[in-house]
Amino acid sequence: MGRKVYDRQFKMAAVQLVLEENLFVKEVAKELSIHPNTLYRWVSEYEEYGESAFPGRGSALYNSQYEMKKLKRENEVLRAEIQEIFKEHKGRYGSLRVTKVLEKKGIKVNRKRVGKLMRQMNLYAKGSRYRYKRYNKKSPSIERPNLLNQVFHTDGRNKIWVGDITYIPTQKGTLYLAVFVDMYSRKVSGQSMSTRMKDSLVIDAFLQGYNKEHPPTGLIIHTDQGSQYTGSNFQAILKKYGAVSSVSRKGNPYDNALMESFYKTIKRELIHGAKFTTPEQARKEVFKYIELYYNTKRMHSSLHYLSPIEYEKAYSS
Repeated sequence: MGRKVYDRQFKMAAVQLVLEENLFVKEVAKELSIHPNTLYRWVSEYEEYGESAFPGRGSALYNSQYEMKKLKRENEVLRAEIQEIFKEHKGRYGSLRVTKVLEKKGIKVNRKRVGKLMRQMNLYAKGSRYRYKRYNKKSPSIERPNLLNQVFHTDGRNKIWVGDITYIPTQKGTLYLAVFVDMYSRKVSGQSMSTRMKDSLVIDAFLQGYNKEHPPTGLIIHTDQGSQYTGSNFQAILKKYGAVSSVSRKGNPYDNALMESFYKTIKRELIHGAKFTTPEQARKEVFKYIELYYNTKRMHSSLHYLSPIEYEKAYSS
């Protein structure tokens, strides 16, 4: 297993437990399963640099914004190459032949990506049947696989993660929470919170989990059909890290019952009646609930009344 990498959101929350909750470094480090020296270093960096600490959300390499900017830069280069090829061949080449020309130039790229960029650039090959749209018909939706089919168990860690988004109301705005739960142990592998429900919310949650758990290639990510999950940015991240997308059937909450159960639990045990004043206050309490209680202490009947981490230690090889 590779070295664990923690994002800025996780580091800030850990430091706040020490500085604002007056907890001991060793105590917090033990609960979060990190080395005390690591937490001491984070605290020192925060005390020296304040809110400027942990640039790039902890590690620019694993920052979802970095990933998206990288994709945008790649697309800009591809657009320029595609425009040149299209012009050179006087509009005769469609996505297939443009892709072949790119390959001859040493640029490996998927034909579907080239086709999407060409449509965005309004480049259609002469005689292409795609140039003219039939506005009186609805476009067929993309068929996405449901790899679980309501089978909510697996035989090992980091084989299936389920994900979803919920909202937490506060007096001064709404906080959105995205988590990924390991189906094997019910552990929250990755989490992210934001006042905006964008695709970066779920990308951050996935990358946090990936960089802590280092799952093998073929990890199944099961979610609903929300645009944050089915959009090109999140799907590109899954593909890059060797994960496989699975989605629930539209309008069927039972297909993601494990996530429904998690959110029902956290709302009952923490959110309902909390009356948070600000999103930041809610963020701190949710982080504490997940990292210091739910993953480490809360017993689950389906886990022989062990916590997720206790179950992994007892039954994982």
